Amino acid sequence: MNQTDRAPALRTMLVVFAAATLLALQPAKSASAAGLATPTALPSDSIYQLRVALTDQDGKTDSLGERRGQPMLVSMFYTTCKSVCPMLIDALRDTEAKLSAEERARVPVLMVSFDPVHDTVAVLKQTADERRLDPGQWTLARTDATSARKLAAVLGIQYRALADGEFNHTTALILVDADGRVVGRTTKLGDADPAFVKKIRTALRSSAG
Repeated sequence: MNQTDRAPALRTMLVVFAAATLLALQPAKSASAAGLATPTALPSDSIYQLRVALTDQDGKTDSLGERRGQPMLVSMFYTTCKSVCPMLIDALRDTEAKLSAEERARVPVLMVSFDPVHDTVAVLKQTADERRLDPGQWTLARTDATSARKLAAVLGIQYRALADGEFNHTTALILVDADGRVVGRTTKLGDADPAFVKKIRTALRSSAG
């Protein structure tokens, strides 16, 4: 084949190659145009590594991991507690009061019961109503006993049932960041802990990018 004969064949090969290249690149372009992103792997110390199903005071069930994406205040309690747990709720409210309205809206509160036998959805709903907890901001949740124990372990909360039906337990307010890592905790009750409030603001700045 002479040089003149080769030219059309070469042009044909180039057209075919260009078309194949465009087809290969098309899925990547479509994914980008659709705004799709590869999910970022969870940190190894994230509480969202736990496969825990939570049912809230309105009877809605979802997974713990669905709360990923923003800082969150977390604690554990039981509704029949008459002393420390009400103080725990007050401490969370006091902490919220130190934040601006915009800051509060970005830090939801999750309280998980470690007494699933007695803390039914109806009981959680009654407690939320009696304490006038904002349902858009506060979640009182229940899970099974095994999951409650696992969650308590990663949060550093200890508890044990007593013969009279009460619980001996750690009282703590815990801050997790947008990826579920524990970045702050306080055991102070009675008033907001300034150092803890500062950590909340730091977590909010970090989550804002």
